[in-house]
Formats: sequence, C-alpha cells, structure tokens
Amino acid sequence: MALLTKRNYSHCPDLKLVARGKVRDLYEVDEKSLLFVATDRISAFDVTMKNAIPGKGKILTEISLFWFDLLKDVLPNHLITANFDEMPTKVQQYRDQLDGRSILVKKMRVVPIEAIVRGYITGSGWSEYKKKGTICDIPLPKGLVESEKLPEVLFTPSTKAEMGDHDENIHPTKMVDILGDKALAENITKSAIALYTKASEYAATKGIIIADTKFEFGLDEDNNLVLVDEVLTPDSSRFWPASKYEAGRTQDSFDKQFVRNYLESIHFDKQSSIELPQSVVDATIEKYKEAFFLLTGRNVSL
Repeated sequence: MALLTKRNYSHCPDLKLVARGKVRDLYEVDEKSLLFVATDRISAFDVTMKNAIPGKGKILTEISLFWFDLLKDVLPNHLITANFDEMPTKVQQYRDQLDGRSILVKKMRVVPIEAIVRGYITGSGWSEYKKKGTICDIPLPKGLVESEKLPEVLFTPSTKAEMGDHDENIHPTKMVDILGDKALAENITKSAIALYTKASEYAATKGIIIADTKFEFGLDEDNNLVLVDEVLTPDSSRFWPASKYEAGRTQDSFDKQFVRNYLESIHFDKQSSIELPQSVVDATIEKYKEAFFLLTGRNVSL
C-alpha cells in the first residue's frame, strides 16, 4: 500500500504505531529499536496542513542522514540504518511506502526539550525582541534589525508540545527546572551550540546561511546524550541563500518559511488545518530540492 491519502499517513499494521507527529510516524520494531517514517505532511505554526508536499519526506530523510554523518564526531546519534535491505523482515514488507523515507534507530529516553539555536534574529525571536528587547527573556543589545546576525550564538529552548498544542519558548534556566538536572541542561546547551556551529560553518561554504535550527536529544542506557529525530532539515531550520542576504528585512529561504509567509498573507488563524494551493506546494518542494543539492551536491530521487 503506497502513501496515497491526502493526509499522508503510513499504514503498517504489523508494526506497533507509537505516535503520529505533525510530520513523522513512529513505530516500535522491537524492544531496542524504532522506525522513524518521514511522511510528506507539512506543518506550520504547529498546525498540520490538509494536503502534503509530495517527496518532502524523502528529502528530509536524506538531509538528516547527511548531517548525522557530518556531525557524528560532535555527538553520537541514534541511527542504526537507513538501508532498507538491512531492515527487519517485518519492516521490509512495507517497502513500497517506506523505502527512502525511513530510518531504523535505537530506542532512547527522549529529553522533553526542543533545543533551539539561533545565529540570526528572525521569526519568533524577532517578534519578542521588538516588544521586549529580548529572546526567550535573554536581554540583547539595542538597535538590532530583522535578520541581523546575533552578537553571539544563542541557545533558546522550548517545551515539547503534544500534537495539536504549541511549543512554548522558555528561558534556559527554566530548562533546568523541567529536567531536574543542571549537568544535563549544561550538556544539552553546549552540545546544541557545537552542532549548530559546525553545521553553519559547513553550510556557509555551500552558500547557505543557517539562521536557526532545532535539535532533539535522547539519553541512552548509560545516560549518554545522543542526537535524535531529524537534523538540520528545512522543516527544523531556516536556510537562507547567502548571495541574497541583507539584514533589515525578511529573507528569501530554502525552507518552509515560504509556507509560513503564504499563511501570514492570508491571515491564517494558526489553529485550523487548511489546504495549500498547488503553487505553494510546487514552490516548496523545489526549495527543499535546491537546499539538498547545495548542501550535498546530489539530487534526491523522489
């Protein structure tokens, strides 16, 4: 059964469905492993749209695999394999709908924090700064303009919302309260900034500015911090073409900011799922393809 429904849900009855996120479906394979499936669903403002972006899940998977490999010396990750021929037999029976958009990963205790790192002032950070002169209640110098490079990289965590709810930006000190472990909070902060720094320096050599991104972390059986979920994709990051960058305005982008901008233009209520027009669907997938090609030098087969 292929991924044919407009809502784009995978259907694997012989696997235990653990969760359906805004974009990903998560299955338990056995007591030690999970299957992450990147569907073609797209969300914006924490709302999943009614129609999908065909091929998006495969691009997200390939980009995450690229970054997992590049960043593995900074922090271990949860990947077991993305080679479908190496998947368990009960997974392989669903090859027609899962191949190219799935990764087999180690089970981890997921840390209940969205680890957001910002190198530039944009999005919700820019909105807060205009009102209060802060991002996540962290004071910043006066006089910054939209999309300006921040004086230093900022770690600005948020809570992890359940599907249908909204993530909440929090001051880094509140992360300690949520985790109940100061050393873990410090390790997350240090690791997130190190991951962003290496990735942004690499992307800069390919003509891409990574304005900000979101990481997620887990803990293995020995309480070691591990990078999990997707990594530095156009869904979890803001990618800007360096050749068109100009501080003081909204930037062109290779990410789903294009969808957000469309929704803002129609005064989207940030609550109700809607159907995106075909022109927005087509333009979005082209931006994702371009980002993948610039980063890797390869085209993805959709």
